[in-house]
Amino acid sequence: MLFQVGGDGTRPTFFEMAAAQQLPSSLRAALTYPRHYEDEFFASLMLILEGHSLRTTDASFAESLYGLKRKSVRLRLRLSKGSGLEKRQRILSVVFLVVLPYFKSKLHGKYNKEREARLRESIWGEEDQGFDEADFFTGRKVCTVCYPWMHASSEGLSFTYQLLYLLDATGFYSLGLQALGVQVCRATGQELMDTSSRISKIRNHERERLRGPPWLKTVQRALLSCSYAVLDYAQTGLIAAVFIFKMMEWWYQSAEERLTAPTVYPPPPPLPSPKVAKEGIPLPPDRTLCALCLQKLANPSVVTVSGFVFCYSCVFKYVSQYKRCPVTLIPASVDQIRRLFHDT
Repeated sequence: MLFQVGGDGTRPTFFEMAAAQQLPSSLRAALTYPRHYEDEFFASLMLILEGHSLRTTDASFAESLYGLKRKSVRLRLRLSKGSGLEKRQRILSVVFLVVLPYFKSKLHGKYNKEREARLRESIWGEEDQGFDEADFFTGRKVCTVCYPWMHASSEGLSFTYQLLYLLDATGFYSLGLQALGVQVCRATGQELMDTSSRISKIRNHERERLRGPPWLKTVQRALLSCSYAVLDYAQTGLIAAVFIFKMMEWWYQSAEERLTAPTVYPPPPPLPSPKVAKEGIPLPPDRTLCALCLQKLANPSVVTVSGFVFCYSCVFKYVSQYKRCPVTLIPASVDQIRRLFHDT
């Protein structure tokens, strides 16, 4: 027995489904910049957008943006028919798309606050009140104990379904879609045309249902026309707003980084070489000879205070006796003699 999607739409790729799933998160990051009541604001906005999109296009807000469509799935032997979403499936889709993410976000925020509170308690040495039944039912232990397991389980299920979808082992991208009995496919050209006519019929029916005196109907029609225009251009407007917001954020962040970046100065020039003292031992013309014994350098060693190289035994005896560099007469000790090594 096979799961098939009715209609001529083809199965969307894993990357299309992933992009459609990540779009609400991107919208949330851009639209909920204020930190007060951000969950309620975003949930209300998505409730309007998702409800309108499911009612008119049988697809979520993000799916309709990518030209995708939800269809009911029926089990048949070698043959199945797909139809538009039922009212129950639309309502449950809103629950999975808006309501459950809202409660998950609130629970995640509560969990983070409890973690911060426990961290402050551990830093300041306050004793834990311990685990009791009353504390559990107030929600504190639910957030700190149950939420990590709930989050891990949901993420594990989500990853499993995405992996199976990527391997063509299932036609459902998530557990929610399978629970609804819904698969996602690409909308065909005919379906897009039918969607346009369907939206027109819905709006005409809503206008015909207006009741009241003529002036009230005129006001209601004007409000409906404004709401229709807002909903029609919501997708393009939101995507453009997110793009502009991200560009401004990148621009100001780059400018701030340029202002706060430390000034990089060029490296200072090297110190000049020490000069040969008049009373010091003169340097031989051949730099491969030792200035003390005038022989080839044996175990070449440098005096760190001046940088000149001699035989180790020669410079060790000289510095031990005179406590200075033989060439520059700068004070030195045997601890400031370093042997030089090189690969042969």
